[in-house]
This record gives sequence, structure tokens and C-alpha cells, in this order.
Amino acid sequence: MSEATLPSQGAMTQGAIPGSAPRVSDRVTEAPVRRRIAGSIIRPILMLGGIAVVIVGVGFYWLTGGRVVSIDDAYVRAAKETIATDVSGIVQSVPVREGQRVKKGDVLLRLDPRPFEIALAGATANRDGMVSTLNAMKLDYKRMLRDVDVRQAEVDSDQANYDRYAGLVKNGGVTRADYDNARFKLMADKQAVAALKVAASVQLARLGGDPEVDVKTMNDYLQAQAKVDEAKRELDHTVIYAPFSGIVTQVETVQPGMYLSAATAAFGLVSTDNVWIEANPKETELTYVKPGDSVDVTVDTYPGRTWKGEVEAIAPNSGSEFSVLPAQNTSGNWVKVVQRIPVRIKVEHQDGDPELRAGMSVVTDIDTGHVRSWRDLF
Repeated sequence: MSEATLPSQGAMTQGAIPGSAPRVSDRVTEAPVRRRIAGSIIRPILMLGGIAVVIVGVGFYWLTGGRVVSIDDAYVRAAKETIATDVSGIVQSVPVREGQRVKKGDVLLRLDPRPFEIALAGATANRDGMVSTLNAMKLDYKRMLRDVDVRQAEVDSDQANYDRYAGLVKNGGVTRADYDNARFKLMADKQAVAALKVAASVQLARLGGDPEVDVKTMNDYLQAQAKVDEAKRELDHTVIYAPFSGIVTQVETVQPGMYLSAATAAFGLVSTDNVWIEANPKETELTYVKPGDSVDVTVDTYPGRTWKGEVEAIAPNSGSEFSVLPAQNTSGNWVKVVQRIPVRIKVEHQDGDPELRAGMSVVTDIDTGHVRSWRDLF
């Protein structure tokens, strides 16, 4: 066969024989093309899928959220009392020390009772003397009545003499002078009887109009008894007792022998039983908070511990309402500020729990029980 009739090797390479396997160069060219096509399809799917997952996650978080209100502006509060007395005196003894736990009724401080005992003795003597005086007034009234009877008998005698002299003076049986003496004596005795009756009436008025009155119901006695009661009260207040169980503090400010004026603070007492949490949430966080909601309380001092509590009360006012200088929003430069409403939380204290001290910072998580729905978006 001649060279002219044989196909060239280059022509055989460039032409494709039907049914034969693709060449290596074709396979190398088609692989990137398929990857580009697959990438152009998968990439939008992944992007849209990621967005969908984020939307679903956000929606799920929103629907399941909003039930618990977390408040970090919260502190431990406790009943506290400034120990003072309303009488002045010299401190006799202070039987407590700084940080000592006391029970209700324990003695905290004693004043020297001697001056108050003397005052009580004087008031008691004055009251007993008043009883004697009032009883004497009752007897004196009876004496006055007898004096009136005696004088009235003299008046009756004078009247008889005067009537007899009046009949005799006309016949000359008695002198005119004897007649005038009988007449003047009758008039004087009548005036004496009238004066005695007035004195008796005054005495009866002092007895309250009742000559047999119980002296213990009379005003003079009641005033004297009131002075006795006041002296007893002051004597009783020379000893200060703990009004509730707690811990005493700042005891060193009072020492035996010093003079303690009335209403002067001696030291403090902080309750260990009446302890609660005061939380101050924003007004926008109180939408679903209500008394009775359960609360988880964590204290900064004791990390890892949780106390159970309950919303006891929600204040009817914001914290600024009772401030010395409340905000005045009547000016033209008014700026709205979110207010905080105090919430009182009762804490359940279990045996073995650490001590909750007044002023400690806490975080409260209030479970409102509210479940969101899609309708809340509209």
C-alpha cells in the first residue's frame, strides 16, 4: 500500500473512532467542569440552609425565652433596729459584745435604776396621800352637813324667840332693844346656814356630786396614778431587751458609766430570721412577674449555691417616688428614663446554708411561667 492511501497518524489521533474509550485529555477537561456545576448548585443550597437554620434557631430561642426574668440589681435585706431607750440615765452594764447572737427577750443594756426607783417611790407616796385626802374630803362633807343641821336648829330657836318677842314688844313685855337683838340674831344665823350650805355644795362638787364616790375613780386619784404608771414605765425602760433574734453590732460605742440621753442610739441589732431579697428590675421586665412566682437566688459571696425563693410582693411605686428629691419631668428638656420597681422576694433558708448578711449582692432569676407565641409578634 502506498503512503498516499494510508491515513496519517495525526489524522487518526484527531478523529474519534465510534465506540472507542474517551481520551485522557477529554477526561481531564470534563472533571473541573462537573465540579463547577456541582459547586454552583450546592453553594446556594448551603447558604439558604444556613440562613434557615439560623432563623429556626432564633425563632426557637425567642419562643422558649422570655419566661425567666434575670435581675442583677438585687441585694439581701434584713430587719434591723437601732437600740435606744426613751429615758436618760447612766449606763450600768452592757451584757453583750460585738457580733454576739441574741434571742428575743435577751438583755442588751441596763441603766442605773436608782433615780427611777426614787421617782417611783415618790409618785406612789403622792398617790397614797391623795387617797387619804379624798377620803378626808368625803368625811368633811358629812361634817359640813351636820354643821348645817346645828345652825338650822339655832335658826329655829331664834325664829321662836323672835316670834315671841314680836308679840310682847307691842304690849311692852320686852324692850325694843331685846326685840331688835332677837331679829338680828335670827338674820345672822340664817346667813350662817346659807354659807354652810354653799360650802357643803362646793365640797360635794369636788366629790363629783356623789358623797359616797369611790376615790379611785376621781380625777385627782387618776392623775396621781398616772404619775405612778409613768414612773414604773421609766423604771422598766432602764433595761433594754432584744425585740427579735439577731446579731448585735457597733456595741463598742456604749460603755458602762457613760451618760446615755433619751432617744440616743446605743448600738444596732440585725435580724437573723426576718431576711429577704430586694430586687430592682426595670419596669419593662415586670410585664409577667406576679406574687407567688418561684425564684432562683444566687449570691455573689457563695458561687455555685442556689437558694429557692418566691415573689412575696411588688412595690406599688418606683424607687424614686420616696426619694428626697423626686424627678421633675415638667421641663422642656425631659428625657425618658426607665424606672425600677422594688420587688420583695422571700428566701427559703435550709439547715446548713451559709449566712445571708444584709447588703450582699445577689442575682435573682424569676420564673414567670409565661410562654411566648407567634401572636406576640403582631
